[in-house]
Amino acid sequence: MNFIKKDDPKIIRAWTFYDWANSVFPLVITSAIFPNFYDYVTTHDHDIFIGTTVNFLGFNIENSTIYSFVYAFALSIVVLIAPILSGIADYLGNKKRFLQFFCYLGSLSCMCLFFFNRENLGLSFIPFITATIGFWGSLVYYNSYLPEIASTENQDKVSARGFALGYFGSSLLLIVCLVGIMVFKYEEKMVDGVMVTTGFFKVKYSFLLTGLWWVGFAQLTFRRLPNKSHDEHNVPGKGLFSKGFSELRNVFAEIKKMPQLKRFLSGYFFYNMGVQTVMVVAVLFARNEIAWIDEKAKTTSLIISILIIQFVGIAGSFLFSKLSTIIGNIKSLMVAILIWIFICGFTYLAVRTPVQFYVVAFLVGLVMGGIQALSRSTYSKYLPETEDHTSFFSFYDVVEKLGMILGTVSFGVISQIMGGMRPSVLSLIVFFILGFLLLIPLAKSKRSFNVN
Repeated sequence: MNFIKKDDPKIIRAWTFYDWANSVFPLVITSAIFPNFYDYVTTHDHDIFIGTTVNFLGFNIENSTIYSFVYAFALSIVVLIAPILSGIADYLGNKKRFLQFFCYLGSLSCMCLFFFNRENLGLSFIPFITATIGFWGSLVYYNSYLPEIASTENQDKVSARGFALGYFGSSLLLIVCLVGIMVFKYEEKMVDGVMVTTGFFKVKYSFLLTGLWWVGFAQLTFRRLPNKSHDEHNVPGKGLFSKGFSELRNVFAEIKKMPQLKRFLSGYFFYNMGVQTVMVVAVLFARNEIAWIDEKAKTTSLIISILIIQFVGIAGSFLFSKLSTIIGNIKSLMVAILIWIFICGFTYLAVRTPVQFYVVAFLVGLVMGGIQALSRSTYSKYLPETEDHTSFFSFYDVVEKLGMILGTVSFGVISQIMGGMRPSVLSLIVFFILGFLLLIPLAKSKRSFNVN
């Protein structure tokens, strides 16, 4: 059995650098550039606005609803395959190989988004689905390294460092993409006697850069991160899937005996449902619910607001890591949830202008990085002494994805029924309140993780 030396600076640096590599996907693809690109190509024909309803698989559906449902479908696949594959990875002791597989799947799929078009919307969404599977699938194995490379007292700090690097690195690539878009200015040409703008579609080169950035910088992680083997006799063979199921059954049996871990996962399910839904639909909400001057101002302002979230998120990650050393992990998470509740209420009641949206962007950045980093390290601290970290983190991942699926689908359904996205914000408040209530008993326990 090979053991990983904890708190090794080189290993920790390699681990955190995968956040730098893969965070370009949630920023460029699911938050900043691709949603704007998707919204434009599904609502315009030769630069002429044709409405927000799109024919998808024979049905006329709102473009924002399609986006939510397709994303939920991709997450459903992750929920189905990740637990089994994590059990196999724990049995074989080669989770680094699984991490690499999902990384390569996601990065290559990002590059394939270059061919996205309105005419073949069903086929165009396939690389978006596989890129989503690659990103979230890799995180199962990536997150499971945290309790193996960092001691308990350092896990909050290491987790926050990873998210901070992710925010900073992805912001740099976004700026590079924006500079490229500005340098290659919009072109105008005659199409069927009409002057149309064609430069918008040069945005697709950003998808190529995203994939190259992800797979390129991930090599720094793969070079240093160890591939811990449990047993040299654990080699692939017959019954491999049954071994994966066996690993999961053992982990599930342990989780059932840990009431605090179960309660934390329950609370995480609800409050993270709100967090992840905001990340997915924020840009589409802003494009449809905020009073922008024109299309150019809309796109520019949205990118600025996303950069605000990213850079404030760096400070937020370390702020909540520091706060956890003062009042404990659980209470720090509860503070973050209260801020999220305020954000949702303020957005529903008052956010209608660009300036108001910038205020929300600042607040979101403050708590987004903090709540994500602290949730990861808090879960890690609840785990027992075990060699099956990947299987344990697969349950964390399943809880996260089920919440995201329910959140995005409910948001899309409410938007479709109510004819707008604003009423859906109220559902997010309910999610955060439920998560807060479930954490209250944990805040009173001895394991609230105040590690002064």
